[in-house]
Amino acid sequence: MSGAASLAVPALFVLLWSTGFIGARLGMPHAEPLTFLALRYSLVLAVMLPLALLLRVRWPASWRDARHIAVAGTLIQGGYLGGVFCAIDAGMSAGVVALIVGMQPLLTAAAAGRLLGERVSPLQWAGFALGLAGVALVVWHRMSLQGMTAGSLALALFALACITLGMLYQKKYCPSFDLRAGVVLQFGAALLVTLPLALAFETLRVDWTGEFLIALGWLSLVLSAGATTILFRLIERGAATRVTSLFYLTPAVTAAMAWLMFGETLGAATIAGMAVAVAGVALVNRGKLVS
Repeated sequence: MSGAASLAVPALFVLLWSTGFIGARLGMPHAEPLTFLALRYSLVLAVMLPLALLLRVRWPASWRDARHIAVAGTLIQGGYLGGVFCAIDAGMSAGVVALIVGMQPLLTAAAAGRLLGERVSPLQWAGFALGLAGVALVVWHRMSLQGMTAGSLALALFALACITLGMLYQKKYCPSFDLRAGVVLQFGAALLVTLPLALAFETLRVDWTGEFLIALGWLSLVLSAGATTILFRLIERGAATRVTSLFYLTPAVTAAMAWLMFGETLGAATIAGMAVAVAGVALVNRGKLVS
């Protein structure tokens, strides 16, 4: 990537990924979490599968390659999003969920050396610690232990494990593939896991309000198809530790969006957390966001 693109592409990813939390806030009151996600995955497939067939995209050369892509999708799309949505639905505050899954870059860095051969320098470790501290400051005012149960905690930890393992798995076994085919395979795999669970444990009731339709459309077409495609490219071209550090910035960007859209207060701690998170990501990447 050129110098400008190496900054613009990650920045666009953070911006789009952060809208997921805003979309979830708009959509989740109108549908149960797994039902919401199953509809989201179905809409992605309804758009992307015909497009992929029309454009005659390059599908994986073997079933083994396709299976690797599907496993990564099951973890990143199905496990991570399902865990986060269900944890919040089970009563855990959004701030606590954000802090728990915010440990993902640290876990990725700890495992990347053994699994991927990526070396993490002391300066980068300091950046990871700063990034997590920044996330904690940003979400501090939204953190509450009220409503937390063993079940909601298990769901949040499950989401953390899935996003960490999914990123590492994709970087190791299937870092490069046609992005359009990858979206179809990953969201298809996520749907195959999510829909049976929704049928088994939820009522499938949906309030088809305008707010819900806007949230569903945005999360499906812009976030799932757009942001996920950018994430695939970042994983392909960058070290896993550097790519995952970008997730430290999403709570800060989400807080800024909530301030603009919903009038939420940006306190001193939140603003300080934003600055600390940015400093942490800068240290991890040492001036270069993707390699």
